Amino acid sequence: MNRPFRVSSSLLVTFACAVTALILFMMTGGERAVAQDKPAAKKKIVFVAGKPSHKPGEHEHRAGCMLLADQINKSGLPVEAVVVTDGWPADKSVFDGAAAVVIYADGGGRHPAMQQLADLRKMAEAGVGVGCIHYAVEVPKGDGGNTFLDVLGGYFETDWSVNPHWDAKFKIATHEVTKGVKDFGIRDEWYYHMRFRKNMEGVTPILSDLPSAETLSRPDGTHSGNPHVRASVLERKEPQHVMWAYERPAALGGGRAFGFTGGHFHKNWAQDDQRKVVLNSIAWIAGLPVPDGGVPNKTPTDEEMTANLDKK
Repeated sequence: MNRPFRVSSSLLVTFACAVTALILFMMTGGERAVAQDKPAAKKKIVFVAGKPSHKPGEHEHRAGCMLLADQINKSGLPVEAVVVTDGWPADKSVFDGAAAVVIYADGGGRHPAMQQLADLRKMAEAGVGVGCIHYAVEVPKGDGGNTFLDVLGGYFETDWSVNPHWDAKFKIATHEVTKGVKDFGIRDEWYYHMRFRKNMEGVTPILSDLPSAETLSRPDGTHSGNPHVRASVLERKEPQHVMWAYERPAALGGGRAFGFTGGHFHKNWAQDDQRKVVLNSIAWIAGLPVPDGGVPNKTPTDEEMTANLDKK
């Protein structure tokens, strides 16, 4: 006579627990696998290139922006860099979702952001990174200067800052944006004696040097010299900061920014260390960790250097 097979209640409980544990393991393991396989969301970087300016090979805003955008897009970092030309775009939707905005353009009263100061401040207060290259660090005093002190950490102020051409030699500071960058020297129109935030709040000098007396050989003027800069350089021998990184205080929305006063000569983007410190800074303001060796990039070919130059 066959007897019915009975499973004890304790065995059933043990079996149920084992099945539940297996299901949970598979579920969490699967989630981890999906998380590991899912590519990081790309950071959108918008380059604003100014209108044609100066002689051929100088103030090549469009070509410079396109070169830097191409290099960072090919770096392997999770970025999507786009370039808009001829100044601030009429269609502002290009800034939707931007992690960073980089402006390379003429400054002063012609600065592309001068009519967009409220929008620029609003973006910065939302944590968007901002970078300005060469003349784009200059805005008029007043609303422009006050906005840039909050958004960028410093700016070129007329009758305070100067814009000579000179050979600067840089001992690289320790900062995330200097990863993989070696000491270097190069001739450019390095603006200096910037107007920075009080007590350099949030500002870290990146490229600094003590200019020679020859840089102040021109008569005093709005951009050439003044008693303040002469006292700083000739008397107190204070190193001048021509590039800086800035972390905004929480009260201003946080976020990051950088100012780079070189970039007058387009040919200088072929200098590996100058190019790398700017690419590192662009990644940094977008909120990306800078790789140990810096943003991967290659020395541009002659064809890449001459591509997209303005017809002047």
